[in-house]
Amino acid sequence: MDTPSAPSTAPGLRRNALGVPGIVFLVLAAVAPLTGAIVVTSLAVALGNGGGMAVSYAVVAAILLLFAVGYAQMSKKLVNAGGFYAFVVRGLGPLGGLFAGFVATMGYNFFVAGAVGTSGFFMQEMIAELTGLHLHWYAWGFASIAAAFLFARRGIDFSAKLLGVALVLEILILLVFDVAVLLRTGYAVEAFSMEAITTGSLGVGLLLAATGFLGFEATALFSEEARRPLTTIPRATYLAISIIGLMHAVTTWAVVSALGVQQAQDAALEHLEAGDLLMALSAEYLGGPLTTVMIVLLLVSLFAALLAFHNASTRYLYALGRAQVLPAALARTRSNGFPQVAASSNALFAAAVAGLFALSGLSPISSLVPTMVGFGTLCIMVLQLLAAISILVHFRRAADPRWMTTFVLPGLGLLGLAGIVTMAIANFPVLAGSDATIVGLLPVLLPVALVAALAYGAWMRWNRPKIYAGLGADLEKPADSATTT
Repeated sequence: MDTPSAPSTAPGLRRNALGVPGIVFLVLAAVAPLTGAIVVTSLAVALGNGGGMAVSYAVVAAILLLFAVGYAQMSKKLVNAGGFYAFVVRGLGPLGGLFAGFVATMGYNFFVAGAVGTSGFFMQEMIAELTGLHLHWYAWGFASIAAAFLFARRGIDFSAKLLGVALVLEILILLVFDVAVLLRTGYAVEAFSMEAITTGSLGVGLLLAATGFLGFEATALFSEEARRPLTTIPRATYLAISIIGLMHAVTTWAVVSALGVQQAQDAALEHLEAGDLLMALSAEYLGGPLTTVMIVLLLVSLFAALLAFHNASTRYLYALGRAQVLPAALARTRSNGFPQVAASSNALFAAAVAGLFALSGLSPISSLVPTMVGFGTLCIMVLQLLAAISILVHFRRAADPRWMTTFVLPGLGLLGLAGIVTMAIANFPVLAGSDATIVGLLPVLLPVALVAALAYGAWMRWNRPKIYAGLGADLEKPADSATTT
């Protein structure tokens, strides 16, 4: 029996707030290019395919661009704050959508909780080193999520502007480093040789490279807030993937060229425990003052990523609340379109989870981050795969005649994503950065989420048939209004 009513009191998300640049800023800030260069690239060179890692980034970018062909076609038909949840409902139906919604809810909320630990830990260490001020990591982490909530509360356009400034600063310092290596050492062409590409583990290299693109899928989440979303979202997606791939590939090429292609993996392994590979190279190529600037910008990068993922997580909670899959109160917004209940829920969850780890006296880097960010990363990758499957299924059911753009190219992207997800599950300890038994068991939560989605879907179909049947209808309303913008 259907008893819940649709949420009111809210004007909904703010329309026409974002153009292509704003969405790209939101997405690239989530990717956190400087954090990726310092953390992910160093890890990937050490554990992946060493001197050939630039090629791994290029391959992953190609896979995602192939996926983006179908993604762009679907984005032209569907505008919804549910992002990939909405894609999966359209392609695989309500049950598939419920599974995607559960995976998205776990993934993004877990990721934000882990990001509180990452931000808190690095702020504790680096601020103490730079200023002598010593505070517990949770104090910094709590301050970060509180600030992220307050900034997000100002509206999505404010977040986009703020993240745009942070992004420009991150890219500038990386460009300075890249140019310094080019002028002093030059870029080694042998980084693209078959010998370099097949060094170490190419599979792990591709997997870790894929984590460097995490967040690109958020373009669809902001479609209801975009100007001319039917064209803005596809353009922003292509642009975001291309920029991410280019930045990571060039900076990684500079790193392995500075180390020496053949020596890159051994050198990265020596710096693995300290995690200071790029900082050591920066001290050599840029000097002390600019390395200090890089340290400060790393803190900016970590906060920018936290703010971006907080905004993304909020949109999923908002969309699932509006569809009444989750409590309808999550769809309430302020007059400026800010989903306050959803954002508050995400911020409180992240602060509470990080707080439990802090009270237990556990290190955020060895416990909180592997558990939350590691599993959150896997969930987002699975969500990307579900969306890729849904896109192909939708267009085949519709008998779309554009085989190249709705089947062949996105099908190749699907195969690539399937390979990455398979490697992520098989190498989850590497992905999470921990070999702890409890961390290794986290992927079991995915089949648990599937069973929960099937059970919840059956319950909804029996007890709330109108709401269950309306899951697909919810996708149409925003699209109809969006076409008139």
